[in-house]
Amino acid sequence: MEDSLLLARLAAIVGPAQVLTGAGDMAPALSDWRGRYRGAARCVVRPGTAAEVAAVVRACSEAGVPIVPQGGNTGLCGGATPGASGDAVVLSLARLNRIRAVDPANNTITVEAGCTLAAVQEAAAAAGRLFPLSLASEGSCQVGGNLSTNAGGVQVLRYGNARVLTLGLEVVLPSGELWDGLRGLRKDNTGYDLKQLFIGAEGTLGIITAAVLKLFPQPRATATAWLAIATPAASLAVLARLQGAFGELLSACELVSRVALDLVIRHLPGSVAPLAIDSEWQLLVELSGGGEQQRLEEALAGCLAEAIAAGEVVDAVLAQSGDQARKLWALRENISEAQKIEGFSIKHDISLPISRIPDFIARTDAALADAFPGIRCVTFGHVGDGNLHYNQSMADPADNARLLATQVAVDRLVHDMVVDFGGSISAEHGIGQLKRDELVRYRSPVELATMRALKQALDPRGLMNPGKLL
Repeated sequence: MEDSLLLARLAAIVGPAQVLTGAGDMAPALSDWRGRYRGAARCVVRPGTAAEVAAVVRACSEAGVPIVPQGGNTGLCGGATPGASGDAVVLSLARLNRIRAVDPANNTITVEAGCTLAAVQEAAAAAGRLFPLSLASEGSCQVGGNLSTNAGGVQVLRYGNARVLTLGLEVVLPSGELWDGLRGLRKDNTGYDLKQLFIGAEGTLGIITAAVLKLFPQPRATATAWLAIATPAASLAVLARLQGAFGELLSACELVSRVALDLVIRHLPGSVAPLAIDSEWQLLVELSGGGEQQRLEEALAGCLAEAIAAGEVVDAVLAQSGDQARKLWALRENISEAQKIEGFSIKHDISLPISRIPDFIARTDAALADAFPGIRCVTFGHVGDGNLHYNQSMADPADNARLLATQVAVDRLVHDMVVDFGGSISAEHGIGQLKRDELVRYRSPVELATMRALKQALDPRGLMNPGKLL
C-alpha cells in the first residue's frame, strides 16, 4: 500500500486531525525522555477508542507497516522510540484516557491504557481506595506503558509490581483482533493466563488498551522518616528490624547514596538535606496502615531509637506533617531528574537478592573505579525488594562524553557482576533498545527460543514494536 493510501485510511479511522505528519508535530514522539534515542516515522496516529486502535492495527498489518505503541514516553530504555528507517507508524494511546469503572466492593478499577498513573491514583482515592503503584513520573507516565514494562516503583515491598496488581486486560492483537479479558477476578483457572503474556512484553506481542487493576483500603495513618546510615549493610539490618516490628505496615524502604542526594540538592531549587550529619548513605522509610496517626508515629520513633542504640542508624528525622513527608519523598523521587539536568549518565536498573546488595555495591564500585578512573556511582533504589538504580557518570559533567564512549565495557562489567550475584539486568525499566543485545548474553538459549516462539506465534511478520526486546 502506498504511503498516501495508508495515511488516508488512518485518517478515515481516527479523523484527519489525529494523524500527525508534520515534523514539529511528530517530534515529541520521536525521541525518548533522556534524549538518548531519536527515530523517524511515517506518522503519529492518535486513536480515541480500543475499536479505533484495532482498526489502525488492521490497516498497518494489511499494509505490512510496523507499529510502535507509545504511552507517556517516559521510558528509560528506548522501548517506545521508533527506529531510524522511518517506516513505522507511532501509535499514541494518549486519547484512551477514560476511567471506565470503579468497583469499591470488589476493590477494582477499570481504566484505559492512556490514563496517567496519577489519574488512576486520584480516581481510586475519590472512591476511598488506594492504587499503590507509585513512580516519580506518575504525573505523565501512562498505565499502558506501566504494564508493558511491568513497572515496580516504591511500594513493591508491600503491594507488588504491575503484574501483581493486574487482574484483567483488553488487548489489540497483531492481527487487529480485540481480546476482551477485562475480568476482575482473583481466581480464574480456565487455561493459560493470557494477560501475563502482554505484561512486560513492551508492546511486542500486542497493544494493551485497558486494564482491571486491584485497589486497596486507603491508609488512615502514615509515618515517614529519613535515616542516616553508615553502610548499605546497615540498610539490611534496619529493613529486618522494621519488618520484624511492623510486618506489612512497612510500605517503602528506599536506599539513597550521598552522591545521589547531593545531585538533587544541587539541581532542584528548594531541596535541603534532612539531616545535618554528613552520611554516605541514607534510607527513606514509610509505614502506612489503618490505625491512629500519633500511635504509628510513636511506634516508628521508638523502633528507630532502638536502631540508633544498636548502631544500625546514625541519625533520623521523622516527618511531622504531610508536607514534610512530601518534601522527604521529593528528595528521593527527583534523583532521576537531577541526573538528567547534570548531563548524560549510564543507567542500570538491576535486581539482586536483598542479602547480596552490600557486597555487590562494594565489589562493583571497586571494580569500576579500577577500570574507569574518575567514575562516580550514583546509587539509589528500592532496597526492600532488591531493585537498585545503579548509575555511572563523571564528577565533572564535561567528562561524561568520554565515559559514554565506554558504555559497552561499563555495561559488561556491571551486568557480569549482577549475574555473578544471582541478579537480573532489568528490574522494572524493561529491555527496549538499550538492553536488547545484553538479553541475548544473559538469558539461556531455551528461554530465548521460547520467547521467539511466542513472538512468532502472535506476530509472525514482526510488525509489533520491532527492534525492541528481541
